[in-house]
Amino acid sequence: MSTELIVYVLTGLAAVVIVLTRLRLGGEDGGAGRADVGRATLNVHTAAGVLALVVWCVFLFAGDSFSDDTESLLGILALFLWWVVVLAGLLILVRWMPTHGKHAAGGSEDTWSEGPGLSILAHVGMLAGVCVFTYAYLNSIV
Repeated sequence: MSTELIVYVLTGLAAVVIVLTRLRLGGEDGGAGRADVGRATLNVHTAAGVLALVVWCVFLFAGDSFSDDTESLLGILALFLWWVVVLAGLLILVRWMPTHGKHAAGGSEDTWSEGPGLSILAHVGMLAGVCVFTYAYLNSIV
């Protein structure tokens, strides 16, 4: 399988992670976990994710529509936004960290899964995907 195809597949999976994170945590109950995720973190994850996806797709599919400088700038901007998404996603993943103390509340569950498995898969997978995006960009494979 070529690296270019891997980048395209990972781009689609990244879009799924962005949308599902918003759907899972955007409700009034805030989703599952041991701690509540702040709205600001979720909003950064969603906004940066949508912008990253749009800019990255323009970068991938624009072809020769832009000058080399503009295309490089689009790629760098998209990668920056992807890394913002990864950092926000890892902050969201922290909600599963165990709490300790006399008055610590137990974790809450939702209907999506039992435990942090889905969140770990999504956000660690996003980290791996953005590493592949960065590798592909730096090696001019895409």
